[in-house]
Amino acid sequence: MAQRFACHKISEGKATAESILSPERIMFYQVRPEDGMMEEKDHAIEGEIIAKKVLIFPGGKGSSVVQQDGLYHLDQFHNMPAALIVKNPDPVLVAGAIIMQIPMVDRLPEEFYEAVRDGQTITVNADEGYVEIED
Repeated sequence: MAQRFACHKISEGKATAESILSPERIMFYQVRPEDGMMEEKDHAIEGEIIAKKVLIFPGGKGSSVVQQDGLYHLDQFHNMPAALIVKNPDPVLVAGAIIMQIPMVDRLPEEFYEAVRDGQTITVNADEGYVEIED
């Protein structure tokens, strides 16, 4: 049985994919567009692939130019995350998700963050305001 959690829609859409968690903020300019691999040195998920996954992270980092450029290049190579679950959205990250049409949500309860793990199948339904973790 799936666990369902209420959330707040930032950018519309629905996606189901494998989860990847980052305890650190993400600068999308540091993600290799050709395969979606995090290249930032000493980042908690350095070497991990975020492409086509539900990315769960605290928020973005870097200027608006590097954030949008990084997302744009990921999109060009079809290696965007499937959805974004963010704890602390900022205007640059929000604008990027909306422009690139990536489902993005926030305001999940602490129980979600206690339950979720890397590699789980996650459904983000921003339109209906919920996130599900498959068992």
